[in-house]
Amino acid sequence: MSAFIERSKGFFDSIGDRLQGVNLRQNGIFLALIALVLFFAATTPNAASITPTNFSNLVVQNGYILVLAIGMVMVIIAGHIDLSVGSVAAFIGGVAGILTVRPLEQDGWDWLPALPWWAGIIGAILVGAIVGVWQGFWVAYVGIPAFIVTLAGMLLFRGMALLTLQNSNIGPFPDEFRAIGNGFLDKEKNFNALIGFPIDYNLTALVVTALGVVVLWIAVLRQRSGKIKYGQIVEPRTWFYIKNIILSAMVLYVGFQLSQANGIPITLIVLAVLIGAYTVVMNRTPFGRYIYAIGGNLHAAVLSGIDVRKVNFWLFVNMGALAALSGVLIAARMNSAVPKAGDGFELDAISSVFIGGAAVQGGVGTVTGSMIGGLIQGVLANGMNLNSVGIDIQMTIKGLVLLLAVAFDVWSKRRK
Repeated sequence: MSAFIERSKGFFDSIGDRLQGVNLRQNGIFLALIALVLFFAATTPNAASITPTNFSNLVVQNGYILVLAIGMVMVIIAGHIDLSVGSVAAFIGGVAGILTVRPLEQDGWDWLPALPWWAGIIGAILVGAIVGVWQGFWVAYVGIPAFIVTLAGMLLFRGMALLTLQNSNIGPFPDEFRAIGNGFLDKEKNFNALIGFPIDYNLTALVVTALGVVVLWIAVLRQRSGKIKYGQIVEPRTWFYIKNIILSAMVLYVGFQLSQANGIPITLIVLAVLIGAYTVVMNRTPFGRYIYAIGGNLHAAVLSGIDVRKVNFWLFVNMGALAALSGVLIAARMNSAVPKAGDGFELDAISSVFIGGAAVQGGVGTVTGSMIGGLIQGVLANGMNLNSVGIDIQMTIKGLVLLLAVAFDVWSKRRK
């Protein structure tokens, strides 16, 4: 009997050794995303979920939620939460309309000349940062919990959106502005014509996709070599290559599908730049390390000399700017600034972060994980719509997915 127990322990210890360095939470949600894609490919009529047009719509329709999730994961890692981002996005969409379009029927704005589209976007994002200054001040320097400050902000900025737009819509926007939310890279296939490539596929999309895969491999290989250099635990080599080959295949497949539609959405380019930039911020800068330290152990962070107030303040300034960018994308997508825009988006962003592996207590989470969580939500909603699932069932399933994701986090923490 004792020999059997020893053999069993040896077997499980061997498995544990093989899985050492594998982030089960992050890899689990990655595999869940693949499973969802395959499930809806098999169940939607005529495999509608994996058509080129649907892939394109999936990116454009979820882009503004993913932008919010980038800022939200940083806030949640630090142990806070932001309930106001949907209202801020609606308010900033109205600001962008006032700055860029300023229709004459908007009483009280006659004195303000319409700005060039790019200046309107910059101005709107700056106003969003000022919103972040307002909320960051109350959280960081007055000491009011972020839940209360942003709950008040959810009401305050929704009211300001209604006041700014005078309970009406503003639009249409200039074509260049609309392209941010609705445009595509080289939609006219000028690159194809330049070198005589067949017009059945968007050559620019194929080239950008291939370059994206090359950049991905350079990034993951450098990250792995850096960990080895400093003696950190890394994933087993076999699992590392299998995972990244699968990821590369998925990226190539999506890029190939987009090349048969209108090409690479500009929203996707914006997202890719943000993901790369914020991944570097969180992994390679003192600011990112401070955020993890504050969320992991606030008392220890204070004792180590981290200026917690300053970090929290800039977290909310950053969140305000990203919420503003999301508002610009929504307005560009709809070609109109609408008072009810962004309604419920804060819940989608928070769900994306927790489904993506962030811990309820803070200190744990990644930008890429929140993106996968957002894609899981997007694929789930898209697939259920294509299968004509009622909104009541959709909401039930989304709620259960969020609950199970958080329950898994709590369970894994108790095991440790």
